[in-house]
Amino acid sequence: QVQLVESGGGLVQAGGSLRLSCAASGLTFSSYALGWFRQAPGKEREFVAAISWSGSRRYYADSVKGRFTISRDNAKNTVYLQMNSLKPEDTAVYYCAAERSTYDGRPLKFGSWGQGTQVTVSS
Repeated sequence: QVQLVESGGGLVQAGGSLRLSCAASGLTFSSYALGWFRQAPGKEREFVAAISWSGSRRYYADSVKGRFTISRDNAKNTVYLQMNSLKPEDTAVYYCAAERSTYDGRPLKFGSWGQGTQVTVSS
């Protein structure tokens, strides 16, 4: 059974930085594409970033491009989201997701999800 556990959320001032981590277990990590999504109060969950199983391809939502960086450490079974220049509109619960993929790209959907970690950016 795939388990994903996010950490690293918290309260930060606008312009600050946070690094989210997602530790995975119960899977062959190197065979999975990974993603980060977020959901703000009263809004639908939205895509933030994804990284292919090889790590060679990365994808970002336009709203975070140039500010956020997704990376993975296969030795630690962990995916990261480095968030810089944070804005109040980045406030949301951030979710890690995983999908086994033979295609070295972004999956159409993700089947495994973590419980989320809260990120709050104050103005």
